Amino acid sequence: MERLISTLFASTVISAALIGGAAAADKAKVFFLLPNETTIRFESRDAPFFVAAMKEKAPDVEVVVANAQGDPSKQQSQVEDAIAQGAKVILLTSADANLAAGELAAAAKANVPVVLYDHDAVGGKAAAHVVFDSLAVGQEQGKRAAELIKAMSKTPVKVARVKGNQGEYGTKQYEAGQDQFLKPLIDSGKIQVVCEQYTQNWDPTIAQSFAEDCLTKNGGDVDVFIGMNDGTTGGSVAALISQGFKPGDKLVTGGQDATVEALRYVAQGWQDNSVLKDLKVQANYAADVVASIVAGKGVPKDLINGKVNNTFMDVPAVFLPVSNITKDNLGDVVKAGVWTWAEICKGIETTDICKKNL
Repeated sequence: MERLISTLFASTVISAALIGGAAAADKAKVFFLLPNETTIRFESRDAPFFVAAMKEKAPDVEVVVANAQGDPSKQQSQVEDAIAQGAKVILLTSADANLAAGELAAAAKANVPVVLYDHDAVGGKAAAHVVFDSLAVGQEQGKRAAELIKAMSKTPVKVARVKGNQGEYGTKQYEAGQDQFLKPLIDSGKIQVVCEQYTQNWDPTIAQSFAEDCLTKNGGDVDVFIGMNDGTTGGSVAALISQGFKPGDKLVTGGQDATVEALRYVAQGWQDNSVLKDLKVQANYAADVVASIVAGKGVPKDLINGKVNNTFMDVPAVFLPVSNITKDNLGDVVKAGVWTWAEICKGIETTDICKKNL
């Protein structure tokens, strides 16, 4: 249902942009280009949050939302279409960071500023990058995994690492952060990595196939699956379900995004954690940056607190804070206004944590 609603939302915004008539033509246009439908947060959460924030901060600006559906060539066409429609700013979540240089080049040639949102984009000019602190995300994931593995009585603990999209800034940072805590355990022999693979475009079905293959190859003898976002951890959970395991039989950790599906897995005991990234906060900061650029004031210097090198330049970054969510502090997501208990517990009302909080 969430995907249906969000898809309708995106379609409505795009249709309005195409047939909005004279009133729409008078408005400055900002294009929010989404990467795919497999990471469902972008359509169901980020886009509506950004549209709402722009209505508040720049009510005379029209926001057009389009989804590349995992196809970098489609996103290239969307960038070119945005330029043709007179875009003042493009807010870009790249479909594939490694294949985004053409999109950045087209925007630069047309003097249309590009603000990167969450994903990086390699090999071209960008005005700013609004992103949660990726290294901190990896550190939170690695620290949690290391704590749980140290507490296990067996040695070696057999681990499968389900990594993100290869070559992306985020994936590199998540891996570096995780490795700060995992590598000492690998070097000491406490951890034996029995399978590891990058996950093209963060596709949960690819992550699931990898986890299933890893279980089969090792005769089911895999103790821990460490992912990098809720899509990759969800793929591991789906693999365990498909092979008849029960919650708690294997440890699945390394989630990120605090999607409602992942939080349900946490509540049921399938997944240990998810790093909370308050998407409303991210969308609001992105709107601050975009609205300032549209108003001719450039990127607000007081928001810049770091940089992301995309091989072409050091992109000024707005790094946002993160925190780890487990069953013990699941209520923090509700307190933050990200999800309600009713949303988290939909379909799993009989779990202990839902009985206690509904």
